[in-house]
Amino acid sequence: MGAFWHPFADMGDVESAGEFVLSRGEGVWVFDENDRRYLDATAGLWFANVGHGRRELAEAAADQLRTLAAYSSFGDMAVRTTIDAAERVASLAPMPNAKVFFTSGGSDSVDSAAKLVRRYWHELGAPERTVLISRTNAYHGMHVAGTALAGIPGNRADYGELMADTAVVDRDSVDELRATIERIGPGRVAAFFCEPVIGAGGVYPPAEGYLTAARQVCREYGVLFVADEVVTGFGRIGGDWFASTRFHLEPDLITCAKGITSGYLPLGAVIAAEHVAEPFFRPGAGVWWRHGYTYSGHPAACAVALRNLDLLEREQLLAESKRLESSLAKQLGRLTEHNLVAEVRAGVGAVAAVQLTEPALAPQLVKALRKQAVTTRAVGAGGIQVSPAFVMSDDEVRLLADGIWAALTDLRR
Repeated sequence: MGAFWHPFADMGDVESAGEFVLSRGEGVWVFDENDRRYLDATAGLWFANVGHGRRELAEAAADQLRTLAAYSSFGDMAVRTTIDAAERVASLAPMPNAKVFFTSGGSDSVDSAAKLVRRYWHELGAPERTVLISRTNAYHGMHVAGTALAGIPGNRADYGELMADTAVVDRDSVDELRATIERIGPGRVAAFFCEPVIGAGGVYPPAEGYLTAARQVCREYGVLFVADEVVTGFGRIGGDWFASTRFHLEPDLITCAKGITSGYLPLGAVIAAEHVAEPFFRPGAGVWWRHGYTYSGHPAACAVALRNLDLLEREQLLAESKRLESSLAKQLGRLTEHNLVAEVRAGVGAVAAVQLTEPALAPQLVKALRKQAVTTRAVGAGGIQVSPAFVMSDDEVRLLADGIWAALTDLRR
């Protein structure tokens, strides 16, 4: 072992068992250093929407790097590529006249949104509105705000209180959301952070009617609705650029990352509805939002984002994501016949989870799947993540399901 400290890892185990080192990728396949190929079931980490090895994305980055690699966007400074990327993202957003604040990734975006909603209420003369609500099983990144909002207990444990004024409610209970707002006091709640489809917490599509009802509760109490679309944005939920469009959410804010560049360079964003941005954009108001990052709107990352969005449109990959929605449900659904599978959660976009009857076996299944030339990871409490690139064919989905079945069977030998 060398010096690299892996994220989300038992480093003692990595130290003793060794690393799984990848060297290259092509489409939905990745290759290790011995050139053995593996079907990538997770598109990296939910992000490689267009697949691996897209040379035109590398070329877009190189072209920008040769011209002007990076520059600060603080104050009134900007690079044209960054301006163009913001306009493009705003044009796809499910709210008119949106504003786009760039970050370096999803955790940045959540922390930025957490600060923005509190500052928004301050500008409106309600500084007491500071409480942020999230849901059980929610993953909102691992910065301070995202960790404080986590609905995955293990992600919050042993850090102490990272941020005051947060609350977690049951992921499918509108009644609990309403009761929590009432208990805290509607005049103290700033925002509700909601993944339209819960990702790392186990891949849970919303219960029927939940999102519509939760959105209405937020409207009733004047609570800002923040759609965390770091996983679901840019086509992952099949047929639409954002899950917010599919579920008619009309959010006040969207946090996003991953699919904006298909992971080829780190980039995230907070997309703000016109009314949220207005106090900060009012001419003559002299309002500064004292927040930002060195690499906010990094030109090379924005160049990749623009080319990535072109590619998604040109190859009609949002429609391919919709195709995968039914293909995954059909092929993975047959795994429920295996006695180690409790359920398969699929049917809402190009995401799914295979839930095991014995949750403790999930890490072993991940290792067993590598022997079947499939790479994935455990999510939630004993689930296996499936979130492929949109270019995965139906035959490859069938191959994935066959590999999972074989790996499950190996665990019983």
